[in-house]
Amino acid sequence: MRAVVCTRYGAPEVLQLADLPKPTPTSNEVRIKIFATAVTASDCIVRAFIVPLRLKLVMGAVLGFTKPRNPILGLVLAGEVESVGRDVVQFKPGNQVYAFTAFRFGAYAEYKCLPEKAILALKPSNVTYEEAAAVPYGGLLALYFLKKANIQGRQHVLVYGASGAIWYVCSTARKVLWGGSHRSVQHPESESREVPRSRRGDRLHPRGFHRERGPL
Repeated sequence: MRAVVCTRYGAPEVLQLADLPKPTPTSNEVRIKIFATAVTASDCIVRAFIVPLRLKLVMGAVLGFTKPRNPILGLVLAGEVESVGRDVVQFKPGNQVYAFTAFRFGAYAEYKCLPEKAILALKPSNVTYEEAAAVPYGGLLALYFLKKANIQGRQHVLVYGASGAIWYVCSTARKVLWGGSHRSVQHPESESREVPRSRRGDRLHPRGFHRERGPL
């Protein structure tokens, strides 16, 4: 199979296209033929090993010291189940799925094996593979922080940096799960300035200067 491998930590040029053996699923795994993935902020952080000095030893032990221990990066994917292990019961060949690989990485490839119990779900039929692959990263982070903030029903939420996947899921989930309204703050020169306007935000505040409160 073809895959993009990270030969060492560094700039995007360290990523190279390679031919690798097709993975074989174990008894509790499914093998997914990947049709879509995404480059997330975390992928870029891992590829460049952008880690605070105090965490370099720990993260080096987890990820690898001079290069990623798993050379195939990629955290999110969408595709079709091609084969399953003998103990798998929730999925079958032909299922359209999407997934978050976490520290398993591996989504920058044509195929990926994941345990049946991984963050893996059937793709809704009215969602494209590209749309499905864009959901897990922003969705999981948004829900984590919404729950951590202990949002209560009908509370108002201010989102700073309103143009990415986390903001979109945050605003949507907040309306569906908690009600209330949200206001979004975004840099006025952002190329994606129109994105929040098209995502039904209650109010968009381009970042600027408040004459009484100073910089926003």
